[in-house]
Amino acid sequence: MRVFLPMLRGSELIWETGRKITAQRAPIPDVPVVYLLEPNAQNLQRITDDLQKGLYTPAYINFLSSIPRPLLEDFATMTATAETSEQIAHVYDQYLNFIVAEPDLFSLGMEKDHVYWALNSAKTKDEELDHVVDKIVSGLFSVIVTMGVIPIIRASRGAAAEMIAQKLDRKLRDHILNSGSKDGLFSNRPSSSAGTPTSRPVLVLLDRNVDLTPMLSHGWTYQHLVHDVLNMKLNRITIETPVDESKPEKGVTKKAYDLTANDFFWSKNSGLPFQEVAEDIDAELNRYKEESAAITKKTGISDLENLEMDTSASAQHLKAALTVLPELRERKAVLDMHMNILAAILSAIQKRALNILDLIKDKEKGDTALDKLRLFVVWFLSTETDIGRAEWQQFEEALTTAGVDGTCLPYIRQVRATTKMTQLTTMDSSTAQQQPSASSDLFNRFSNISSRLTDRLKETGVPTGALSANFDSIVGGLKNFLPANQDLTITKIVESIMDPSSAASSAIAKTENYLYFDPRSDRARGTLPPPSTLRAGGAAPGAMPGSTNLGPGSGASFGQRRQGFSEAVVFTVGGGSMDEYGNLQEWIKRTAGSGDRTKRRIVYGSTELVNAADFIKEELERLGREVQ
Repeated sequence: MRVFLPMLRGSELIWETGRKITAQRAPIPDVPVVYLLEPNAQNLQRITDDLQKGLYTPAYINFLSSIPRPLLEDFATMTATAETSEQIAHVYDQYLNFIVAEPDLFSLGMEKDHVYWALNSAKTKDEELDHVVDKIVSGLFSVIVTMGVIPIIRASRGAAAEMIAQKLDRKLRDHILNSGSKDGLFSNRPSSSAGTPTSRPVLVLLDRNVDLTPMLSHGWTYQHLVHDVLNMKLNRITIETPVDESKPEKGVTKKAYDLTANDFFWSKNSGLPFQEVAEDIDAELNRYKEESAAITKKTGISDLENLEMDTSASAQHLKAALTVLPELRERKAVLDMHMNILAAILSAIQKRALNILDLIKDKEKGDTALDKLRLFVVWFLSTETDIGRAEWQQFEEALTTAGVDGTCLPYIRQVRATTKMTQLTTMDSSTAQQQPSASSDLFNRFSNISSRLTDRLKETGVPTGALSANFDSIVGGLKNFLPANQDLTITKIVESIMDPSSAASSAIAKTENYLYFDPRSDRARGTLPPPSTLRAGGAAPGAMPGSTNLGPGSGASFGQRRQGFSEAVVFTVGGGSMDEYGNLQEWIKRTAGSGDRTKRRIVYGSTELVNAADFIKEELERLGREVQ
């Protein structure tokens, strides 16, 4: 039940007590049952079997996504044959086939579908493409139903985003048409939500190849590092720590942590640069120490943990202390957890302290070949320098000598032409050499707090090992990973759609050709092309925006291009990046302004949220083998 895992944990989950539909269960007559499951043939058969056995009565059946009509007809036949119709009270479609990681972050959980590979591979069959696109459309429809308002849809041309926009537009139109004047699932929204386009959100659909670099780059926000370095899945991470640093033979212990919305430190710091998080943990620990010291001073005890057993303190002071003790203990547990996380990240940063100029030549630099591959690919996709065949071969040889698996490189070289036409962030020799003064200040502050952070790790009992050694080299390595531009390509694209009056002309030029759909308009639906036309737009991998005109989508008029929006859902087809999510949220804060300016909101989503290692292994390497 992955849909709920990021929001509910442990004892909060009813299925943790063994009430899964696949488990053996004893009959509980005359007790109602609520089913919450995927609409598939196996689950429908299990429901029928339960009702035949008389396990529960009545049954309230909730499907996570809308059940297809053929399956619904099959279920009706099964129910009639088993004579269990009287035991079913209600059947609902809940439209919950998406995973919410945070209030403004979601995915469709399509890791097993290998969406990026499927949409860019020549080996993918039409029916497989159709299945992938339909699954994406179904998930986005559920997101829109949850929002409760039908958005304007903008989509890049020439590949999967265009096909998805067309099918989603049709699905929304059909729903409105079949629901009559009541608007069906959208009828309970305030009238203003159904008004002019500017009062509604915009759904921006983008193909992953619009900018591939965020999937591979080394980001330095706390959230990005946790997702990348610690391989966060469904908001859960597992950290290994040595039982005894002085005796490695004793092995390691594993500890799982859940990073949820009610974690005050995570909510406050997840989007901040790592060095600011390190400063804040120091400040929070100081605050905890001061408050604990104030309590112990009043009560006259030496140990806060033994407060409840102390009989020497006055009743009044003891009562006051016991009132705040639960909150203090909970806060301390959260801070201890984040100290462990910071220690694990610091260890990884030390291993990644690389000098980019010598990156692929020195085997001793960098802990993993994967980091070297990622940095090379990001540079190759971002540089303005033309790379000839001879020079490319030299790079391949150097990477191979450094122990790098270059399986994905043939595909990367092939797809570069596409991404260069859509990227709005680049790197050249001058920008690589120029570091903003803010960056120098940033790392000076990082160096100043490093020793304090290491001391805090020791105070909380977290093994530090070599973390305190050679910290200058760690900071030096961090400098090499700073992005050359503040806003990523997708952020600039979104700005050109949400706030065209402030956007750069280069970004507006890229999005002027984006398709425009308004499911509430009277425009005819048109005819959808076969799925094979979306594969690379009939051209290079990832397609060229504007390379085809597949059907009913229309170009935006001048007024539509300049209308602006205060709310947006940004959806990438083929994988999402925590770096992009954080960059979009940072842009909102930076451009918020003051006064009567409408507050903006951006929800970021993707077919799946994967880290660089998984994206390379599961998508890029498979495509690289095909190109070879």
